[in-house]
Parts: sequence; structure tokens; C-alpha cells
Amino acid sequence: MYLGLDCGTSGLKALLTDESGSPVASATRAYSPDRPKPGWSEQDPDVWRTAMAGAIADLHGTAASALGAVKAIGFSGQMHGAVVLDRSDRPVRPAILHNDGRAVAEAAELARDHAGMAAIVGVKPMPGFTGPKLLWLKRHEPDNRRRVETILSPKDYLRLALCGDRGSDMSDAAGTWMLDEAARAWSDEAIAACGAERSWAPPLFEGSAAVGKIRPGVADDFGLPHGVLIAAGGGDAAVGALGLGSIGPGEAFISLGTAMQLIVATDRYLRAPDRLVHSFAHALPGRWLVMAAMLNGAGALAFAARLLGKTPDALEREAADGYRGPGDLVFLPYLSGERTPLDDPYARGVLFGMSETTSPADVARAVMEGVALTLADARDCLEAAAAKIERVGLIGGGAKSALWTRMIAAATGFTVVRMHGGESGPALGAARLARMAATGEAPETVCKPPEIADVTEPDPELAAMFAARRERFTALYQAVKAEFRR
Repeated sequence: MYLGLDCGTSGLKALLTDESGSPVASATRAYSPDRPKPGWSEQDPDVWRTAMAGAIADLHGTAASALGAVKAIGFSGQMHGAVVLDRSDRPVRPAILHNDGRAVAEAAELARDHAGMAAIVGVKPMPGFTGPKLLWLKRHEPDNRRRVETILSPKDYLRLALCGDRGSDMSDAAGTWMLDEAARAWSDEAIAACGAERSWAPPLFEGSAAVGKIRPGVADDFGLPHGVLIAAGGGDAAVGALGLGSIGPGEAFISLGTAMQLIVATDRYLRAPDRLVHSFAHALPGRWLVMAAMLNGAGALAFAARLLGKTPDALEREAADGYRGPGDLVFLPYLSGERTPLDDPYARGVLFGMSETTSPADVARAVMEGVALTLADARDCLEAAAAKIERVGLIGGGAKSALWTRMIAAATGFTVVRMHGGESGPALGAARLARMAATGEAPETVCKPPEIADVTEPDPELAAMFAARRERFTALYQAVKAEFRR
């Protein structure tokens, strides 16, 4: 048995798989970011640790015998979170998350003074990355900075809790803006530019490497066997690819979670920083990925549901009932700012075109359409990086929606493939990393695509409607862009 733990922005998922890789049981514990100021997004790392303990406890209730046979644990986690620890491995402050925009001035300074670094670290500096946030910490919280002994990503904090060893993997380190992506090693120049210390950077591992074993006392506390191997794990974008089986050059997928990514695997380091393409090391040795990263995905529908007093699933069902294509409403989904293709941390959500007849279903449709249209922008950016895409897998919580699947196919022109269990992609990928760490099997043996649930081709009539809507969508952003900065 193998256990995959996925530390997301809005919850932690634990997934047990058997020797063949088939899911056996899963459990989820929800939480949410803290927003102490406008544009800020933080989490107490111990919230993740508590959620991990709770999810494993839930598995004891549903699959105790399987849990008792676990051989290895792997990890997936939200990327770019700045987890700063003191000499006792305790958090110095809450983690600053991927969708936090406070370091906008620092990112702009890095872009101005270290323009050549983007080609080395894979992308131009943006506020959500770890490096600019460390520069912000130096300037705004010097007392906290003096206490820092190490920097980790969110999933690394959970691994530290289990085995006691500091470390990170290539794919999560790739999102710090401090990794030499081609060399798969820390960049001393980038670390210095971000106002950090080289000693803070933890040892690096490939995602499928076994980096330690669970500590006996921790195993007893969690009800796990002694001697369980702990794999390095990876960032959720890369690990989601493993869960979907997208590991060969040119294989692409969309992860529609709280945030959203369009990702293509490669066998070499490609770069196109001017188009805000993220060129990162993969969670497997000798592989990379190119990615368009959007800060707003299924979280936008959850936001609308919260405002309307409904659940996201209920609101999606209302939207799907009788859907015939874009109506009068246009929604800019930039609730947390945006990365690809805008690099605009000031951008915010806009709902345009309401009337007295606007219904909750209309709002939901506009929100979902807006998210789908950002993927058309993402497609154009990746094609500029020589990543031609025709067929994509779809994973994440938003993959449950057949309506969203139709919209994405129409907006992008992609053939969209949904897999059975696709919403568990990163957790499944984490369990696969655990298996590879324990057995030494090749990725091609372990990372098979799940069974296909359905295939959605672009509907020509709906595609024409989305092409027309994209013109209004783009024009609306340009019209209000300056107002975001007031």
C-alpha cells in the first residue's frame, strides 16, 4: 500500500493505493487561507499538519488494515508558499501563499535589476513566487527575517513533520524563483538577488527519491507502521501530471483546482519568460514542463456560490440546466490578480452587464465562461513557447463539471479528456511517487493514464460564440485595467 498526501490551498487530501496503483480509500480535510489585508493570502503551516493528522485518522476509520500495510508516503503541495522556519523548525510567521500579491514592488525591482535571471530560473519574477516574498520579508519584517534558518514549500513542512529531515524537490524548488532550472540546482545569484541566505536553501531531491523514514514516535502518533519510506514528492502542478500519466514530451493537461494551470511535459528545458510561461523542472529526473499558471480557477465558482448562498455543485447544476452559450454577462475572474498572461497582481473580479433579470444561473455561467476564456490566453502563450497542443487531460475539482468541460473545449479548441478519478490527480501522483521510491520502478511503468471517462470535442457553434465573447472579455479588461491600480 502507498499513501499520497496532497496539501492544497483549500484542503488536504489523503489517498491510499494498492500495489497495482488502484485507489483504495481517500479522506479530505478542508481549510481556507487567511487574508489579513487586501491582496494578502496566508496560512498557518500547522493547519496543514492538523489536517494531515485528521485525514489519516479518517482513513483509520474506513481502511484501517490497508493503512497498516503502507510501505511509503509521497507528497504533492501548493507551490510558491514561503514557509520560513527557525532553528527549532517552527514557523517564524504564517506561510505567504501563491496567490498573495504583497511583493509587487519587489518583483518589479527584480525584473528591472536582474532581467537576465528569468532565462535561468524559468520565468520572470512575479509577486506570488517565494523569492520576491523573501525580499519583502527582509524589508518589512526584519525581526522575523533574523530568525529564519530555512525555507521550505508547504508539502516540505509536512514531510519534515514525518521524518525530521529538511529538504525540497526539483519541481517545488522550481517555483521559488531561485532554482537554476536547466542545472536542477539552487542558483546562488538568484538567492542573493532575493535577499535570502544560501544556508536557508534545503537539500534538493528528485521527486521520486526516498529521503528518509518516518520517525518511530510519529508513526505511533499517526497509527502508521514503523519504517515507512518518505518520498520527496513535488509541486502540485508536476505531481498532477504524474497522476494523469502526462509524463512524455508533448503530453498536456489542465488542472482546474482553486487555481488553474495548463501544463505540457518536455524532455528539455524550454523557456519563454516574455510570454509569462513558467518553464520548470518536473518531479521526475531528466524532465521539465512548461506551464501557463492562472491564479483563479474553480475557486471563482466557489466564490460566486458563497456570495449567492449556495454550494458550488448546486450552482453548477443550475448553470448547466439549459445552457446554450454565452449570454449578456461577462466575468473577469481575476479575484486574486493574475499571472499568465497578464502579470497583474492588481487585477480583480468584474461582473459586467447585469440587469433586473439576471439570475444566479446567469452569474455562474459567466464565471465559468470567464475561467474558460483565460485558458484561451494560456494556449496562445504556450504556443509561443513552441508547445503546440491539440488534446488535453482535465483534472482537479472543476473536472467534475461536464459544462465546464464543454466550455473549455469551445474556448480553446482542445479535445478535452476526463479520466476516472481525475479530481484526485495530485494525490494519486503523490502515491505514485511513493511507489517509485519504494520499488525503484520506472515512471513509464507506474504513471499510466487512468481509464478515460469521456472525450469532449469542440462544438463548432459554441466555439464561434466563445471566439466572439473573447473579444469582449479582452476589451473589458483593457477598459478597466487602469482602475485596478487606483
